[in-house]
Amino acid sequence: MVIFPLMKIIILLGAPGSGKGTIAGRLSAGGGACRHISSGDLLRDAVKRQTAAGAEADGYMKRGELVPDELVARMISDLLAGAAGDCTLLLDGFPRTVAQAQMLDAAVAAGGAGLDMAILLDVPEEILTDRIAGRRVCPACGAGYHVASIPPKAEGVCDVCGAALVVRKDDNPETVRNRLAVYRVQTAPLIDFYEARGLLRRVDGAREAGLVADDLRRLLA
Repeated sequence: MVIFPLMKIIILLGAPGSGKGTIAGRLSAGGGACRHISSGDLLRDAVKRQTAAGAEADGYMKRGELVPDELVARMISDLLAGAAGDCTLLLDGFPRTVAQAQMLDAAVAAGGAGLDMAILLDVPEEILTDRIAGRRVCPACGAGYHVASIPPKAEGVCDVCGAALVVRKDDNPETVRNRLAVYRVQTAPLIDFYEARGLLRRVDGAREAGLVADDLRRLLA
């Protein structure tokens, strides 16, 4: 693998509803140097490009099975190998566990690079619950909204394509509680993992998205 020396690799950490996707989207908008890589985007891109790892992952997804960690790590390696040198990769959704973080370390080290930092969007759990409960999504074009912070121009209607907005299945109250419980057990230990290595930076994610994005821009400068 070849990794260019100017590439920055950033891990975005935070519970469901902490705003990782929203903030990464703001930082990568407008054709700048930042590139937002969510775990879902990673899978879809690998399948679309028909890489060996993508073809294998497609089989798991079609069967409704979880894609193994080792396979996701291979797709990360493929992504790094094909990325432009002068850019900042914002990894959102991977790693989710310490075991995945160790695999990522190996994939990055194989290219002669290292992780620059892990940024934690710190948000109290009661705010997380309120945020997730207010999320809406367009089933037709995928545009995302929030009833309070990012409302559509017409209530319940997508600004982009006019379709009726829906609540995602994994945003119902019971599922939200389960997702936060899984986060505390599986993903929260990553905070200690990166803090022990001196890579963790904490950002108050409870504020307005523009302020949070400004803080991240300063960290990445």
